[in-house]
Amino acid sequence: MKYPLWNQKGEKIGEVVLPKEIFGQEVNETLVHQAVVTEQANRRISIAHTKDRSEVSGGGVKPWRQKGTGRARAGSIRSPIWKGGGTTFGPRKERVFRKKINQKMRNKALAMVLSSKAGDEELKILDKLTIPEPKTKLMAEVLKNLKLKESVLILNNQVDLNLVKASRNLPKLKVQLARQVTPLE
Repeated sequence: MKYPLWNQKGEKIGEVVLPKEIFGQEVNETLVHQAVVTEQANRRISIAHTKDRSEVSGGGVKPWRQKGTGRARAGSIRSPIWKGGGTTFGPRKERVFRKKINQKMRNKALAMVLSSKAGDEELKILDKLTIPEPKTKLMAEVLKNLKLKESVLILNNQVDLNLVKASRNLPKLKVQLARQVTPLE
């Protein structure tokens, strides 16, 4: 599969041959969905937490004696039926949202997503991307030259601090190492 090669001035300078093993995949939406849902679930943090009767402060003493008062039996003022008591079936922090997907399935889903992006011509391959100094203005100019307006993910082989610093103040722009990309991104 031949694909256009661009420079950072927005000029088409040639073509590059994309490997068929990665960019020639037929998209299986179910597999891609499974990979995305797995990643979102693994990023999720359990925050909601309610206190049960053992965690609410107070209530260490029996409020009145067991017999002879004419009132109902009570062992603690922190019982769930009392005001200020614990919650019976509230959400707990112990909930685990983790899911697992096989590595081969994850890699296949990533290849399918990349194939889809290449097929829809939403992929731009640059010969090199260098920013001489960490200025957001320079990075915005590169994006303007390439006519990129939507959300942009820049994949690089090694960490370029000038590129990262120039990009981090631009909305909907993310710079990442190519080996760490996921189907969700």
